[in-house]
Amino acid sequence: MSDQSSPDVLVGCEECGLVTVLPPLAGGQKALCPRCGHLLAKHISLPFQRPLAYGIASLIMLILSVSFPFMSFSVQGISQEITLLHAAEMLSQFRNSLLAALLLLTVVILPAWYLSTVLYLYWLAGRRYQGIDVQPVTAFQKRLCRMMSVAEPWLMVDVFLIGVLVSLIKISSLADVGLGMSFWAFCIYTLLVVKCVSMVDRTWLWLQLEPMVPVAGISPGDCHHSINHVSCHCCAQLNPLPEPGSHPRCVRCHGRLHPFNPKQSLQRSWALLIAAVIFFVPANLYSMMITVSLGKEEGSTIMGGVILLWQLGSYPIAGVIFLASIVIPLAKMLALGWLYVNAQQVGSQRQAILQLKLYRITELIGRWSMIDIFVVAILVALVQLQNLMAIFPGPAALSFACVVILTMLSAITFDPRLFWVENRPAERAANATTTLTQQEEKLHE
Repeated sequence: MSDQSSPDVLVGCEECGLVTVLPPLAGGQKALCPRCGHLLAKHISLPFQRPLAYGIASLIMLILSVSFPFMSFSVQGISQEITLLHAAEMLSQFRNSLLAALLLLTVVILPAWYLSTVLYLYWLAGRRYQGIDVQPVTAFQKRLCRMMSVAEPWLMVDVFLIGVLVSLIKISSLADVGLGMSFWAFCIYTLLVVKCVSMVDRTWLWLQLEPMVPVAGISPGDCHHSINHVSCHCCAQLNPLPEPGSHPRCVRCHGRLHPFNPKQSLQRSWALLIAAVIFFVPANLYSMMITVSLGKEEGSTIMGGVILLWQLGSYPIAGVIFLASIVIPLAKMLALGWLYVNAQQVGSQRQAILQLKLYRITELIGRWSMIDIFVVAILVALVQLQNLMAIFPGPAALSFACVVILTMLSAITFDPRLFWVENRPAERAANATTTLTQQEEKLHE
């Protein structure tokens, strides 16, 4: 059975490109890149049992979340009750099928698929660890493992829950709001999904499924500037340098390899970022949602909604919406633009690490801008009280969703190895492996 115990398991850091020996890890330990501090692999305690337990519990809570009433809204004797799936259905009825599909994918379908895949792969890895299943990993199983890592950034269960809480506070002053059984199940589901995702490490999982393939000519201290290998972003396998003009595949997981190409990476990231900037204009000029009350129709922009909440005294909610819908998207676009402009400029290692930290922050916060979209989805589904009061999605909702998706794609397609423009001799000497317990890692940070 393959594990990190082999002293010659080499991996390339995704964020700085340094080739490092992956050390043996015990339960609760992590291995960090000695140059940039990026997580290379982690070994949780009870590595096969805990993901299975959390995954099964998450799926049970998901079934409960979609099986019972989620929320109810009543005013002057007229009431409306919705389920979780009803929110997507109402968006589709108002000719916002793309937003409905986005809601279903990020909150229900992708999380359910991801959890099912985690259960299957960790069950398979456990059988191989115990020697029960010694058959080679099939192409289908490898494809599942590759797709799992691609889907992970798009799980927005936690973002949706914050959006639900914000929408609750926004309408609680207008009418009586009731919380159904599925709401509490969804809260537990969110916590379980977040915990389950935190336990998954694709490098460690791949080591349990299939051993690394030895490649000659690569040594610790090499990096992407050594031009002697290509590191797979799916399974961390180091591959021989492909022939020019070819479409190489990883020798281990058969995933598509992406050789270091500064020009192509920057062009793709710039294109996605510029598209996000273009969509940001109508997202702030047009109405995010339209409210109809006693026959009177009134549109509300993102900034208009923040001002209204502030005037009503809902200062925390106004701050959350302003931060998530205006500050974060704008700051992320400015930060990404600055990083792209300064990429490949010769500087110190300290500069590269600072740029890398800023890049990590933009990746982390980008998805939280989706809060406003989920708020609109909940309000549209919940507030449909005939002519008394109704809320409809505005034209800015789809534009704002495009801003969030495009900025996320721009950050994902960017290659952070661009910050490391040369391989200094001192850095090549920093090939000693770093094994840290969780407590030691906190001290390191």
